[in-house]
Amino acid sequence: MQGLIEIQRAAHTTPLTAVTKASLRNILPNLGKSMTQWIAANDFRAEPGTFCLLPDAKGGLKRVLAGVAAADDLYALAGLPLRLPPGNYRLSEDGLALDAKRAALGWGLGAYQFTRYRKAARAPAKLALDTPTLRAIEARLDATRRVRDLVNTPTEELGPAELAAEVKSLAQAHAATYREWVGDDLLAHNFPTIHAVGRASHRAPRLAELTWGDARHPHLVLIGKGVCFDTGGLDLKSADGMRWMKKDMGGAAHAIALAELVLRANLPVRLTLLIPAVENSVAGNAYRPGEVIRTRGGVSVEIDNTDAEGRLVLCDALAYASDSKPDLIVDFATLTGAARVALGPDLPALFSNREELAHATIAAGRKVQDPLWHMPLWAPYRALLDSRIADLANASVSKHAGAITAALYLERFVPQATPWMHLDTYAWNDADKPGRPAGGEALGLRACFAMLTERYRA
Repeated sequence: MQGLIEIQRAAHTTPLTAVTKASLRNILPNLGKSMTQWIAANDFRAEPGTFCLLPDAKGGLKRVLAGVAAADDLYALAGLPLRLPPGNYRLSEDGLALDAKRAALGWGLGAYQFTRYRKAARAPAKLALDTPTLRAIEARLDATRRVRDLVNTPTEELGPAELAAEVKSLAQAHAATYREWVGDDLLAHNFPTIHAVGRASHRAPRLAELTWGDARHPHLVLIGKGVCFDTGGLDLKSADGMRWMKKDMGGAAHAIALAELVLRANLPVRLTLLIPAVENSVAGNAYRPGEVIRTRGGVSVEIDNTDAEGRLVLCDALAYASDSKPDLIVDFATLTGAARVALGPDLPALFSNREELAHATIAAGRKVQDPLWHMPLWAPYRALLDSRIADLANASVSKHAGAITAALYLERFVPQATPWMHLDTYAWNDADKPGRPAGGEALGLRACFAMLTERYRA
């Protein structure tokens, strides 16, 4: 794994001592006068994210002091893998007692580099870990990297077929069952909205399904919006709005990664993963504003805006999932800019038809430092989706409460008797931060897995 190594395989390791401003004062007497002077000369004050290289008598590297804010901060050491000199490091016992698993996960996240199209800028410094610690974080680290890699990959190499192939590969790796509906087969099997959104592309729309597990176990359904590129359709986006639309399959990336975490953990569930994969393109057969589509759920939907396509591909998947009366449905989607306006890029908006489910997920997110924000399914706003000629419209003419009305649209396709949760996630970092490089990002993934583990391990 990038940036991590089993300690028994590391021939030489340099001790890394985590310090706060307070604990730095405590260890200075143990370092000796010359080292204390060196630290002062380098103006190292243990500010979070800073470090100081301490030389040995021969001019080599003897030790590293790393400033941290708190012992349990996931990102305490996340800025170091691509800033420290290449080599192997280990946490020293005389420093602040970090949460070893959390610090190691942060280090691994900080070592990430997307190398599909160019060589890595440099080799990351490696943190040497005992085998149990490495194994404990491996799946979560792999899952985050999967999300980042998928979201960062341009649509030319990750269209609907390639995204569905990710699901098929996952199924093959875990002895799961895979099937898909492609092109006009979607109409034959009553997935009209998925077909409508994707039919204008030269790459056929599809719905990919993975099923796994014992039929006696609770049925968990994971769904991810797989819009591999979104032009906005006939309601065309601006150039700025379209620039990063390769990431509009970020919900699918999250659902696939979460499914893999469930499979690797062997959670006692019957798992279904559904990925509606499309491109929202412009052509002579593109679906139009003003059209009415009768969805799989039997609800007629008037198209107010072709750029509100994500909820259309999701509604057929939600209706299909609901047919089997599952124990829980969780969907992920890069659904609305309104959620980003309300909460910014770091906080996914979480909606649920069960308060206790939302609270459990928020609490799990706090424990694993993967925050979410609970948003209301405010029933009076359903009127904003009223249509004069159909059961509802796919978007509101009002600019108010865009994330809420989108969630209310999705709620229409889930029976009240079925517990359901919807994450409107950005799936992206706009700028580099320690452990969170610019580009694709998993937001809400670890929180949801922690919640599922508590829900189904009990």
